[in-house]
Amino acid sequence: MNERAPLNQPCFSIAAVERDTGLAKDTLRVWEKRYGFPEPLRDEFGERLYPVEQVEKLRVIKRLLDGGHRPGKVIGLAIEELVQLAEISSAGTRITMPADSLDELQGYLEIIKRHEVDEFRQRMSRLALSMGLRRFVVDVVAPLNTMVGDAWARGYFEIYEEHIYTETIQVVLRNAISTISTSRNAPRVLLTTLPNELHGLGLLMAECVFAMEGAQCISLGTQTPIYDIALASKSQNIDIVALSFSAIQNSVSVLDAIQELRSKLPDEVQIWCGGASAALRRRQADQFRLLTSLDDISMAIAEWKQTHAHRI
Repeated sequence: MNERAPLNQPCFSIAAVERDTGLAKDTLRVWEKRYGFPEPLRDEFGERLYPVEQVEKLRVIKRLLDGGHRPGKVIGLAIEELVQLAEISSAGTRITMPADSLDELQGYLEIIKRHEVDEFRQRMSRLALSMGLRRFVVDVVAPLNTMVGDAWARGYFEIYEEHIYTETIQVVLRNAISTISTSRNAPRVLLTTLPNELHGLGLLMAECVFAMEGAQCISLGTQTPIYDIALASKSQNIDIVALSFSAIQNSVSVLDAIQELRSKLPDEVQIWCGGASAALRRRQADQFRLLTSLDDISMAIAEWKQTHAHRI
């Protein structure tokens, strides 16, 4: 039975914990029953109250889950073990590049940390213009994504600071895409993610490269049901459906979903998949084309143009 909360102990309601950690109320209740954590106290009305130390542990658990770990493997660990695991996980994704370039990128993160949003947006916009969109995406945005994820996993960035970064980069990239003209000999590409895939920045980065190759891009954003992807593909005369998967999508359900989508699309409509999901490496070669990096898009588009040269 849950204990009553001492009057002098700072505690959070379940609604406050949901807002603070991003973990749904139902998830917290299920974990409490299944894993014995969290262990909320109760107020005078019997409502759940969560001590500060439990909320801190939940924050670290959420970071690990977003990195692909499973609840049953991490919830029972002590906070010290969780922090160490988060550091090990983030270390595995750290980038290797010249020290001066790394220092420059770190400087951009510090601008976000100082909450100078306008300054960060202006810096990114100028870089996109001076470097060209393709190199900006590959040489700046891609490594910055890794660094921001690392900073968040280590607790250096709060969730809202990661959101500031993501939203600002999205604005810069969309503005840049709007200035690019399409080519009549390039494919029509539908970009989206499947249900339960919330991360859309990688999708937008891919759209930048597709656009630079002259592709006619139609983005549905994130979490589009498979049936609607098929409908949109038909109505928009799509040649390629491009899907993005983050590392958290690492189960066999990814391949099942792609197989279902494949069955709903005409044979001539190709599926191209990219992202960090390990499930993509266990692919069926006849179901989709795997893009292991943003640079792969250019090669894939060139091959598509060669195969479809009769359409020019």
